Amino acid sequence: MISIGIFGAAGRMGQAIATVATDAGLGLVGGTDRAGSGDIAPGLPITTDIAALAQASDVLIDFSVPGALSAHLDACIAAHKPILIGTTGLEPVHHALIDQAALVIPVLQTGNTSLGVNLLAALVEQAAAGLGDDWDIEIVEMHHRHKVDAPSGTALLLGEAAARGRGIDLADHSERGRDGITGARGKGAIGFAALRGGSVAGDHQVIFATEGERIEIGHRAENRSIFARGAIKGAQWLVDQPAGRYDMKGVLGL
Repeated sequence: MISIGIFGAAGRMGQAIATVATDAGLGLVGGTDRAGSGDIAPGLPITTDIAALAQASDVLIDFSVPGALSAHLDACIAAHKPILIGTTGLEPVHHALIDQAALVIPVLQTGNTSLGVNLLAALVEQAAAGLGDDWDIEIVEMHHRHKVDAPSGTALLLGEAAARGRGIDLADHSERGRDGITGARGKGAIGFAALRGGSVAGDHQVIFATEGERIEIGHRAENRSIFARGAIKGAQWLVDQPAGRYDMKGVLGL
C-alpha cells in the first residue's frame, strides 16, 4: 500500500481526496495547508510542515495554489518523491519549474484528473485532426461561483488537445473575453467562454461548427469525487515511473 500526502489539504479538492482515500482504505499520511489547522482525517492534523510530509509519503498530491508550487516541488525534490499536480491557474513560470523538477523526480501535471475528461481530450484531439480549419472550435465551461481562474484548467487542457490535433500553437490561435464590436471570428481560432455560478463542480463542452452542421461533445462533473478518484489513480501509477514529466494520458494508456 502506498502512502499519500496531500498539499492543499484544507481545500475542496484536498478534502475530497482525503475522503476517497480513507474510504478506500489507502495509506493517507497527512496533509498541509497555509492555515495548518483542523484534521484531514481522524487523527491526522493538517500542518504547515511540507518537508516532513514529503519525507513521510510515497507520493504527494498537490491541489493548492500556484504560489505554493515552488516550495512543494523543492520539498519533493529534497525527499526524492513523485508529485501529482492538479493545481490550476499555472503560468509559464510554473511550468518551467515543473520541467526542472521532472529532470529529478516523476511529476504528473494536469488541468483535470477526471478519467472521463482526459478521454474527452483524446476525442477532441482526434476530431480536430480530422476536420479542417473551416470548422470553428469553441470551448464553453462553467464552474461554481468561488472559482478564481478562467478559463478553467480543463478548458485549457481541451484547447491544447484541439491545438495538437490541428498542429498549431494554442497561445497564437485562441480567442477569449469577447465583448463589444469584436470583428469577425478568426479562421482556425479556438474560442473560450467561461461561466461562473452556483455550486457547479465542472461542465465542459467542445463545439465544432461549420457551414450547415455542428458537432458537440462534452463532460459534466456531478461531484468532486470523480477528480479525487482520478487523482488517486494517477498517484498510484506515478509511483512506479522514472523521473520525467507526465500527464493523465499515461494513466489511461492513451
